[in-house]
Amino acid sequence: MDIFGIPIQALLGQLMLGIVNGSFYAVLSLGLAIIFGVLKIVNFAHGAFFMLGAFTAFLLAQYMGANYWVTLAVAPLAVALFGMAFEFLFLRRLYGLDPIYGLLLTFSLVLVLEGGFRIAFGSSGQPFATPDLLRGTLNLGFMVLPLYRGFVIVSALLLCLATWFIIERTSLGASLRAATERAELTQAFGINVPRLITLTYGVGVGLAAFAGVLAAPIFHVNPSMGSSLVIIIFAVVVIGGLGSIMGAIVTGLGLGVVEGFTRVFYSEFSSTIVFLVMVLVLLLRPAGLFGREEG
Repeated sequence: MDIFGIPIQALLGQLMLGIVNGSFYAVLSLGLAIIFGVLKIVNFAHGAFFMLGAFTAFLLAQYMGANYWVTLAVAPLAVALFGMAFEFLFLRRLYGLDPIYGLLLTFSLVLVLEGGFRIAFGSSGQPFATPDLLRGTLNLGFMVLPLYRGFVIVSALLLCLATWFIIERTSLGASLRAATERAELTQAFGINVPRLITLTYGVGVGLAAFAGVLAAPIFHVNPSMGSSLVIIIFAVVVIGGLGSIMGAIVTGLGLGVVEGFTRVFYSEFSSTIVFLVMVLVLLLRPAGLFGREEG
C-alpha cells in the first residue's frame, strides 16, 4: 500500500528512525533545559558531554573489559561528576554576569575535549559493539524493529518521564524550583542552594552522557559526534520553551518524527526543517510552545 506514492514500509521505517532520533533529542534537550532553567547558562558544551559519555563507555569496555550494562550505569555518573567539578571550579564564578561569558567558557571546553580526543583517537571514530542481549530484530507485523533501537526508545522515554516526575512532583524538585526563583529565601530555609545548583548541573550533563552511551552502538564513537547535534538541540529547547521540562521532551520526540518524514518526501529539506519550525514558532509564540510569557 502506498501513501502519497510512498510505500508504507518506507514511511514506517522513517517513522521508527524519527522516533529513535527524537529519543536522543528528547534526552539531550531535557538536560539542556534543566541547566538553562536553573543556572541560566547557555551550555554550549552539551554536545561535548554527549561525546564524552560515549567515549567513557568505549574506554571502560576497551581497556577495563566492562560490559555494556556497566558502562551504561558508570559512564553517565563519571561524566556527571566531571560536570559538577567544572561547575564548581569555573561556571560558579560567572553567575550574574552576561550570559556570553558562560557561552564562551563552555565553548572553550568543547574545543579542549574534542581536540584532546581527536589527538588521542583520531577523527574516523571507534566501533562500539551492541550488547548480545539486544542483538537481532523484533517482528511487529507491520515492520521489523531492531531490538537495540527499541531499547533506545523505551529507555529514553522512561528516563525522561522519571526526570520530569522528580522535578515536577517531588520535594526535591520543589526545592530546585524555589532555588531558581527565590534563591535567597530558599537559602534562608536551610537549603544549600549552591550545592543544589552543582547537583543540577551534574544531572543535566549526566543526561547528555547517558544519551551518548545509548548512541555509541548506533554511531561510531568519534570526537565530533556531539557537534552535529548541539545546534539542533538548542533549536529544540527554543521551540519547546526555554527551561520547560515537558516542552523539551515532547518537542524533541516530535521534531525527530517530523525530520524522519521529511527525509521521505523531500530529503534535501530534512536538515533544515527543524530550524524552519523554530522560526515559525518564534514568530507566533516567542516564549516557545510550552514556555510561559513573561509579564
